[in-house]
Amino acid sequence: MSPGTDAVPQGHLAPSVRRIVWTAVRVVVSVAALVTLYYLLPLDHSSTTATLTMLLIGLAGFVALVSAQVRSILHARHPGLRAVEAMAISIPFFLLLFSASYVALSVLSPGSFRGPLSHTEALYFTVTVFSTVGFGDITAQDDTARLVVTVQMLADLVVLGLAVKIVVGAVRRGRQRKAGSNGIKDGGEGR
Repeated sequence: MSPGTDAVPQGHLAPSVRRIVWTAVRVVVSVAALVTLYYLLPLDHSSTTATLTMLLIGLAGFVALVSAQVRSILHARHPGLRAVEAMAISIPFFLLLFSASYVALSVLSPGSFRGPLSHTEALYFTVTVFSTVGFGDITAQDDTARLVVTVQMLADLVVLGLAVKIVVGAVRRGRQRKAGSNGIKDGGEGR
């Protein structure tokens, strides 16, 4: 196999259609469960302590989730597919965590935004911050909201930069480990 071709090297079988479909189903079910939970939680009846605790525990949970997924990628039969699944579940979890915080914050402190945010408005705001689009129709109005949005923006950079780098590195190491066990050299080419 010459460098730059899309052919699959010996020992590196592409995932089957069945495996890809099963992965897609797991992602859809996981994300649907997260979104359903987000919409069912009574976030507009939260206290300041509960909101802060939810955000901090959620961020710790996010770090634990990504760590577990990196380990899973390292030992996966198809590290690339496993990495796609990991990111497809981790990023919605991260976004919904901040959305939940914005719903609660907007009710606890009505001056935080233009008024209380619905679950959908908070999700929309979170995605506009994450994507750096910032339409300006929903903005943080007080220092507390601005601090939480700043934490999200900094965390966004970490998620987009460091987490993607970690996942890509795990895919590379997983493929190298797999190649080593199949007798394939560093370049990934079968001999």
